[in-house]
Amino acid sequence: MKILLATDGSKFSEAAIQEVASRFNPKGAEVLILEAVEPLVFSAPPQMAPGYAPELAGQREERLKEAKASVAAATKTLQTGGFAVSTRVVEADPRTAILDIAAETKADLIVVGSHGRRGLKKFLLGSVAESVARHASCSVLIVRKAEGQ
Repeated sequence: MKILLATDGSKFSEAAIQEVASRFNPKGAEVLILEAVEPLVFSAPPQMAPGYAPELAGQREERLKEAKASVAAATKTLQTGGFAVSTRVVEADPRTAILDIAAETKADLIVVGSHGRRGLKKFLLGSVAESVARHASCSVLIVRKAEGQ
């Protein structure tokens, strides 16, 4: 079974990692741990020189470094449980990256954590888990952990 485990370094992703570790048999399971880092996008006035904001490059590198550390921690957890693990960190919209990489790797299952937001918060912040569940061509397991937990 090919499992794509999407993480974002949050406690909600940690719940998804623990769910994979406890629910699935490591024999015959291949887990790809993916973290998609949202690209920093800003609109600069045309009179600004390209690369004018060097602090943004530093922010980008810091975010990628944090993502790699998060993926490494998830890898350690699953490898300790006997899973065959590969990793990937990409700079892309998480919704698109998860779906594209799941299709590319022919994943049998996508596992994502959910913040459990409702109402206006969900509307304003969006839901990666919901978008993935709606558009995935394979099964999706959403591990829900309410915000207060």
